[in-house]
Amino acid sequence: MQPPTLGILLLIACFGSARGNLSRDESQPTTSDETVVAGGTVVLKCQVEDPDDSSLQWSNPAQQTLYFGEKRALRDNRIQLERSTPNELTISISDVVLADEGEYTCSIFTMPVRTAKALVTVLGIPQKPQIFGHEQPIDEEKVARLICRSSGSKPAAKLRWRKGNREIKDSGTEVVEDPNGKTFTVTSRVEFRVTKEDNEVEITCTVDHESLQNSERSTTQRLQVHYKPTAKIEPHPQYPREGEKLQLQCDGQGNPIPQEFLWEKEGSDAPLQLSSDSVLIFPFLNKSDSGTYVCTATSSMGSVVAKYNLDVSDVPQLPTPHVHSTPAPPPGPSQPISHASMASAPSFTPAPIQDASPVPSTSSTYHAMIGGVVAVIVFLLLSLLIVLGHYLIRHKGLCPSPGDTVPPRHRPPPEVMCTYLTHEAKGSDDAPDADTAIINAEGGQAGGDDKKEYFI
Repeated sequence: MQPPTLGILLLIACFGSARGNLSRDESQPTTSDETVVAGGTVVLKCQVEDPDDSSLQWSNPAQQTLYFGEKRALRDNRIQLERSTPNELTISISDVVLADEGEYTCSIFTMPVRTAKALVTVLGIPQKPQIFGHEQPIDEEKVARLICRSSGSKPAAKLRWRKGNREIKDSGTEVVEDPNGKTFTVTSRVEFRVTKEDNEVEITCTVDHESLQNSERSTTQRLQVHYKPTAKIEPHPQYPREGEKLQLQCDGQGNPIPQEFLWEKEGSDAPLQLSSDSVLIFPFLNKSDSGTYVCTATSSMGSVVAKYNLDVSDVPQLPTPHVHSTPAPPPGPSQPISHASMASAPSFTPAPIQDASPVPSTSSTYHAMIGGVVAVIVFLLLSLLIVLGHYLIRHKGLCPSPGDTVPPRHRPPPEVMCTYLTHEAKGSDDAPDADTAIINAEGGQAGGDDKKEYFI
């Protein structure tokens, strides 16, 4: 008889051996849990070491058979057979929806029937976030309250804010389950005080979720901020002269832009101009226009005043050679000659010049044009006289005297006609016959001293 202690040890060894055999059941199928994004494809694999001449089967969460071995049991084109062997049954489900989520069962019909579960988790993709509260402009120094909302996420998504390139912290987040009972709607709120620098700044809301696979889904809106206007006066031209046209431009900036401009002159009771036109025009500038001009620009956010000091001085004439005058100092960058400076800068008046009087620049232009025309006419007349004198000198004395021997190169040109009138044959025309004419001709030769010759 064996000792009782040895019997107990043998019993324990046999029981442990039996448990080891059960844990290594080669007919037990194996599966794995899967996670898939809605719209994607999930693959379910079931394997067994010893099928014991039985077939594997896949069933959906509603316990509907999908495949029994290689035979399709449910007519759903989304479900396809990937692999079927005695030891493995693999199927795929495409275009997964949230309703496909649940436990899928792999079974092998042995004695007893053995099963394995595979949990399929479907991730709901969050919708693009929407921002609310920016529809109307926000006044300067007031608090902006914005809301960002995204629906359809599973599990609930996270929202974050950014203003420009800087992250801002939200003031609260709310998660609500959607009516389908599977997805969630997430709402985030943010508050901050705005300034004029926040006008046109980009406010971005971004949703983070594991279904986006490291991608980003966000919405950006520009913030509109209303702030008080500013104004300054610009002269055109920058250096006006007496007698010229001057335009004062009241440059108003702001959001909204000023639409009403009031022009006044200090010391004058009546306003000069009240309209939407920001330009004050002086058609012909004179010394009586000197003074301080005030522009009041008005928008829905308020009014702003800009001042301009106009100092109109005489424009000196050009000095004559007999008068010596000292030129005025050259204008600096902020003190032009005969130019009104801004009210914040002192005005500059040029030093008086002897015999100076206002001369409009347009009159000087007319005088220059008239002088140029007269100079051209005088030049043409002088040129004509020179040509005529040269012609007369060239043709004088070209005709030689009668009886002179003239070389060919000194003969007058063909266009010159020389005519001679002499008294050598005087009386020959009145002779009654030839003898008398000869006698008269000889008598004329005898009186050679009295012979005269005329050159025409």
